[in-house]
Amino acid sequence: MRRRVRALPDYNRRMISVPSAAALRAARPRRPCGFARARGFTLIEIMVVIVILGILAGLIVPRVLERPDEARAVAAKSDIAAIMQALKFYRLDNQRYPTTEQGLAALVTRPLQPPVPPNWKPNGYLERLPRDPWGHNYQYLSPGLRGEVDVFSLGADGQPGGTGIDTDIGSWDL
Repeated sequence: MRRRVRALPDYNRRMISVPSAAALRAARPRRPCGFARARGFTLIEIMVVIVILGILAGLIVPRVLERPDEARAVAAKSDIAAIMQALKFYRLDNQRYPTTEQGLAALVTRPLQPPVPPNWKPNGYLERLPRDPWGHNYQYLSPGLRGEVDVFSLGADGQPGGTGIDTDIGSWDL
């Protein structure tokens, strides 16, 4: 059985119109330019962030500033260890360490002062002499005051003794 659909009279069929986006924007009340909604941070929010950054800087900066001095001391110890190793090879080849007068330069160039090493290695024992992290030459004593030979840096001040970053760093610390 088929049902029949009845047509609605014309007065029930109304046209529904949807306004366009442009029409909606035009219908909205406009604010004057000076009253535009501000998008940003308030002074209080900025001040809170600045205070937090200041507290963090106060805690972290002192610790970071100590690190370069510690790194220089570690670099000096590493250089001294390398020089001591080259001195040991020199001694193996020549049966003695260079004299204090010959100095550490005997590891780079063949010494001409007596005692001239009999079996000096043709390319030397070091490519070049390093300078300590503070820009001073490493010191050398043979015989040493604290060992058979002493290789040391005088620290940041370049003077014997001292404390903190000015303390002497030597082969006796290895």
